[in-house]
Amino acid sequence: MTGSGRTAVRSRAKSLSDADSRRERRPLLNRHRERSKYGSSIPIFNTANLKVVLGICFLAFFTIFFMIRHLMNSATELKLPRAVTPFPAPKIMDLHQFQGEHKESLYWGTYRPHTYLGIRARTPKSLIAGLMWIGVKDGRYHLRHVCRHEDDLSTYGWTKHNGRDFGHQVLVDHGMTLTTRFLKSKVEGSGYGGDWAVRINVEIDKSKWNEEFGKGAQLFFYLADEAGNALDVSREKLNIHEDTLLATGTRGDIGDWQLHFKSMDDLELHYSGFRTPHFHNLSDLVEENLASQIHKHARLQLSDSLDDAPNVLVFQIIGGFPFTTDIVLITGTDIESSQEERVSMLTGVGHCLGNLHLMLMDIVGVVYRAVDSESISVAKAAIGNLLGGIGYFYGQSKIALSRILNLREDVNYISYWPTELYTAVPSRSFFPRGFLWDEGFHQLIIWRWDIHISLDIIGHWLDLMNVDGWIPREQILGAESLSRVPEEFVPQHPTNGNPPTLFLALNDIISGLKNNEFTAMDGSKISLFLERAFVRLEAWFHWFNTTQSGKQMSSYYWHGRDNRTMREINPKAMCILSILSFKFQHLSSISF
Repeated sequence: MTGSGRTAVRSRAKSLSDADSRRERRPLLNRHRERSKYGSSIPIFNTANLKVVLGICFLAFFTIFFMIRHLMNSATELKLPRAVTPFPAPKIMDLHQFQGEHKESLYWGTYRPHTYLGIRARTPKSLIAGLMWIGVKDGRYHLRHVCRHEDDLSTYGWTKHNGRDFGHQVLVDHGMTLTTRFLKSKVEGSGYGGDWAVRINVEIDKSKWNEEFGKGAQLFFYLADEAGNALDVSREKLNIHEDTLLATGTRGDIGDWQLHFKSMDDLELHYSGFRTPHFHNLSDLVEENLASQIHKHARLQLSDSLDDAPNVLVFQIIGGFPFTTDIVLITGTDIESSQEERVSMLTGVGHCLGNLHLMLMDIVGVVYRAVDSESISVAKAAIGNLLGGIGYFYGQSKIALSRILNLREDVNYISYWPTELYTAVPSRSFFPRGFLWDEGFHQLIIWRWDIHISLDIIGHWLDLMNVDGWIPREQILGAESLSRVPEEFVPQHPTNGNPPTLFLALNDIISGLKNNEFTAMDGSKISLFLERAFVRLEAWFHWFNTTQSGKQMSSYYWHGRDNRTMREINPKAMCILSILSFKFQHLSSISF
């Protein structure tokens, strides 16, 4: 075979091979065109997965973000509680002796010492009552309500009070004298805590009679429900020449109740009802209503109108000098009982108080060893003002902690736990709230008068102790108390303490226990109280020992004072701290 022949064969073979290759590729190209025509399933699957993955990523991101934020907040919260964590021991006020009859007997009282006359119950959301009146000073009218030094009253204070069910107070306002009497009664059919009555007598000193006083006096007696329950006015029954039903309402604690009015004098009566969540500024509501009436009708009287579902009722009583009026709250009126008889009994408040006054004179002479009439009068006024100044407060203290916890700059305090406090106050006008330092001195007097009231007060204070053994020295609880204190003085500093003067009172009580000055039943209650209180008193003692200690063994100095001056040494505080160990040793000697 020649060369040209072999070449021809190779060419034919290559042609056949190329043709076969083209035939094999043609179906593949056709399949590719078909895929292109109808789309590919693989890109579709990848796009869907991408969306799902992105969604999961976003969900995971936000979940992790909120979890981290929650953990950070939880960590912050874990740092906060030490100063605001209650002491880990059973509460003293949970003792059986402070429940039942004891608790109910102290339910109602003149427990709003910052007002000239204020009544409430020992419960956070109470039915509250109070008195306002129009006084005259320098030719101008002023509405009196809360005790204020600038009111310039000649005198005001409880001349008689037993801390439980009666009191007598005299207020002299530039020639006008108001005498208020408070009386409590518990009879069959009464609601929880019983009934109470107020008698108000108004007179004028004729030697100081002035046209400024006008024809007579204008009083404003109000009733308000802190729980927001609506109060009903009995407008069709406002006949003030006989026993008059002023208002009615209902509450979970005392059941249905009625407010009655009675006077033998010729009086004029007006009213207004308000709906408000705030009770620290009730006098503002009255002033605004009176101003509106003067502007519209040139009359200084309430509008005789009601807001929808009012929870505050104010009754204006206008009368010529002199006049007397009785206002009575009857509780448990949903229970079948003789309400007229109960009203009649309490409107004889003057007669009842006369008998109680004689009893008080005898008791004061025995308890405080006052032998002559002048000493008895002084002792009676002292104990009356002290017991009449006892108040009930509810709220949360503000604790200054921002520097320690590095919180936001706009946060300079955290809140203590919600708590109640039953306590005497050092001043109704300047300091109408609980002060730890003062309370020990108050109890040196009160325990001799009524050991049960004294232990109740001390127990409330010790239950305010935190886990470190610290007690906030000034208790500014609730809106009414906060309204009387400049904002910068409200937060309490957990590094600051007050002398533990309660040990002075407890030391006296223990001495009385050892000297058999109490009945067997009272002695048993005191022992149970001291047993429950001991662990708190020990923690308190330890707090002072560690935070107020000095450079020398068993020495103390008042921490937080300016050491560049001699004016803040406060020897009284150092003396009290120096004897604290002896008082605690005396307490430890009691066998429980």
